[in-house]
Amino acid sequence: MKEGGATAPALVEHSFRHEYGRLVSRLSRAFGFYRTELVEDAVQGSLMAALRAWPKSGLPEQPAAWLYRVAKNNLIDELRRSEQRNESIDTQRDGESGGDEFADSSVEQEEAYFEAEFADDELRMLFVCADEAIPVESQLVLALKILCGFSTREIALRLLTSEENVQKRLARGRARLRQLGPSFETPSLPSLQTRRETVLRIVYLLFNEGYSSTLPDRLIRRELCDEAVRLGHLLAAHSRCSCPEGDALLALMYLHAARFDARLDGNGGLLLLEEQDRSKWDRQLIQRGVAWLQRSGRGEVFSRYHAEAAVAVEHCIAPSYAETNWREIVDLYETLERLAPSPLHALNRAIALAEWQGPEAGLAVLRVIKPPSWLSGYYLWDATLGELERRAGNMEPARRYLQRALEAAPHPAEKGLLQRRLAACQ
Repeated sequence: MKEGGATAPALVEHSFRHEYGRLVSRLSRAFGFYRTELVEDAVQGSLMAALRAWPKSGLPEQPAAWLYRVAKNNLIDELRRSEQRNESIDTQRDGESGGDEFADSSVEQEEAYFEAEFADDELRMLFVCADEAIPVESQLVLALKILCGFSTREIALRLLTSEENVQKRLARGRARLRQLGPSFETPSLPSLQTRRETVLRIVYLLFNEGYSSTLPDRLIRRELCDEAVRLGHLLAAHSRCSCPEGDALLALMYLHAARFDARLDGNGGLLLLEEQDRSKWDRQLIQRGVAWLQRSGRGEVFSRYHAEAAVAVEHCIAPSYAETNWREIVDLYETLERLAPSPLHALNRAIALAEWQGPEAGLAVLRVIKPPSWLSGYYLWDATLGELERRAGNMEPARRYLQRALEAAPHPAEKGLLQRRLAACQ
């Protein structure tokens, strides 16, 4: 079965990726956050059912409702088998027909929320994952798995760690959710602000995965970027969660999203900033980004999101790549290193410094840095060193670094770019 040129498995994958976090969040809210692991299994089961059913019967009119019904029924069946069903949960199985987005009357009806509660299940789930009792590294892994449906490999690549570490962190986070108990509903008002920093980082990582995906067949996943922006707006609109850092993060996301259409060539190849057709940049999104950055200037806060958004503004307002204010960008990266010390920020500073003062200036920054173990083998580190060595005329080390980056790059488009650079070393 094909629909608009796409095969059934591809349509299942798209629907599942798009709806995964929403399904897990809604079912966890309805059945209890302490049952989230069972909910995940039920949602995974709905994917398997779709893979079996949709190629034969065709894509349902409302794929989200179909997946929700199957996942809910899977969960109810499992609770019955394990004798864990709460009597207050309506266990009446959903019928196969139904029209609205979710064929569950309790979901269709609007709920009355107190100020402490969020009218959005996914945002509520974000704050649940940011529970102070869960180690920070487990909070991020838990949210990326539950809300984004990321695989262990995707999380490991995004967080620059091993899959084994991801599994351990995920196990710790899930153990905490099991401890919450059936009476838990929403984090208390004071905890919203204490958990806000973690929630912002989760939204940031969600957008980054969409902007530069670790999936081998998709460099850009716009649905993840759209979801991150939506969550950012929900945070900005909530009286207890609105903050300058959140406004700056929204600015950063809009400024990056403005360049989507210019990042790939007609064959899906990756175009660097200097290669992009700036007439394809979305000026309306740039204006939104600038407006959110201006709003973020209230108060005395200047966060990493402010610094990164300011860098993005410099790129967006430059008439051309050659006319970019690289000196200002170097200064902003120096500020970013003070706010959130990381060799990756030093890497970006070295790139900007090389554009301003030449490749040797950038290499001087990187040569004195001993990358930590978690950065060992990171392809962008090797790719940057290789490119700067190439520009400096040092072809032997350039080829070595670029070859190593090529072997580790996760995406064909990035591999194509590295192959072009390797060819230039000959």
